[in-house]
Amino acid sequence: MPDTSRTEVSPAPRRLGVLALSLLMLVTACSGGEAEGGKVALRVLWWGSDSRHQQTQRMIEEFEEEHPNIDVEPEFTGWNDYWDRLATGAAANDLPDVIQHDADYLREYADRGALLELDEHIPHTLDTSKLDPSVLGTGKVEGKTVAIPSGINTYGIAADPVIFEQAGVPMPDDKTWTWQQFIDTAAQITAKTPDDVHGLQDIGFVDAGLVIFARQRGEEFYAPGGGLGVSDRTLADWFRMMQQARDSQAEPEPSRSVEVQAGNVDQSLIATNKGAMGAWWTNQLPAITELSGRELRFLRFPGEQPKPGMYLKPAMLWTASSNTDHPEEAATFINWLVNSPKAAEIQLSDRGLPINTDIRHQIVDKLKPADRQAAQFLDEVTPALAPPPQIPPPGSPEVQDVLMQVNEAVLFNRISIEQAVQQFRQQATAAIE
Repeated sequence: MPDTSRTEVSPAPRRLGVLALSLLMLVTACSGGEAEGGKVALRVLWWGSDSRHQQTQRMIEEFEEEHPNIDVEPEFTGWNDYWDRLATGAAANDLPDVIQHDADYLREYADRGALLELDEHIPHTLDTSKLDPSVLGTGKVEGKTVAIPSGINTYGIAADPVIFEQAGVPMPDDKTWTWQQFIDTAAQITAKTPDDVHGLQDIGFVDAGLVIFARQRGEEFYAPGGGLGVSDRTLADWFRMMQQARDSQAEPEPSRSVEVQAGNVDQSLIATNKGAMGAWWTNQLPAITELSGRELRFLRFPGEQPKPGMYLKPAMLWTASSNTDHPEEAATFINWLVNSPKAAEIQLSDRGLPINTDIRHQIVDKLKPADRQAAQFLDEVTPALAPPPQIPPPGSPEVQDVLMQVNEAVLFNRISIEQAVQQFRQQATAAIE
């Protein structure tokens, strides 16, 4: 679903154009500059909703009060336009000094030298001593730090206890439930509730669920040496499970599933009280809770025993342009964003629960109930989670597009399971080569 106030999963992220980055590498730097009065001017770009824009503006005001020699010039847009705008800026040699980044695009920019190596600013300007080591390494590419995570989240199952109660179906034990129990539970809920209510929103459109499914089987979605690491058997079992969810009416008919997936978060089944379960990131829990008007539960993915597949993921990351005229000031701003209690108190969990572990515990009491529930869930499950997977290769956003297209074809019976596996592997491999 496209980005709203918190949603970081999008249906159609775009790969950065090679031409744009090639042009970037051929021209000299022009990021940043001098503001009036001899101050350093830093351009900062992020995506998000109006609420995130307002929060970030407040953070900028606080930062400028503490650093009167720096003027921060804000630039922001929605998720759907963000990566085209960034690629255009790269082509015009007009990248901002500080850039909010997503893990799927990180290697694309880092491999072509578009991102500032931050190690030379650690620890004297950029203090990483209090940052969660379980996710800090996700900002490294080829051993070099090019990004600092803003905060943490994990992918899990949001559940609506009201619909479970209406159906007379007990809430599952998420420490032990299997994938078959997951589908069966959803099908039971559909059968015992009104026709427009279903047990599950289709989870096959987003690659994070498949990544977890593969890791539970000891496979990495992307192989360490390059290419896809997920096996044909795992892909076939995944697509077959989506068919089972459709055939058992655990989820809506394919046309409805496609319609819901294409909509915004406020059109999701759980937000409209039409679905008992769906797959979401923990930092999305406050948004869907507010939209649903109900107190939701957050559950582990099925199949986490005996081998876990869930992992901590940066909600997003902060990077700096390698062409910035002011690398020290850019590092100073990133340091403030992740280590300042004032910054944390303003944004709370909007960019994930703070990566600074001391600050994370300090703000728990200030969180709204849904945010607090997400924090408690993360505290509970983190010790049992698998390590984060490697940074996705260039082209991984296109793999997400391929998965969406193949999953839709499977739901409509346009292709067989065998054809789905072949089509996904061929197109996904081509995207990341």
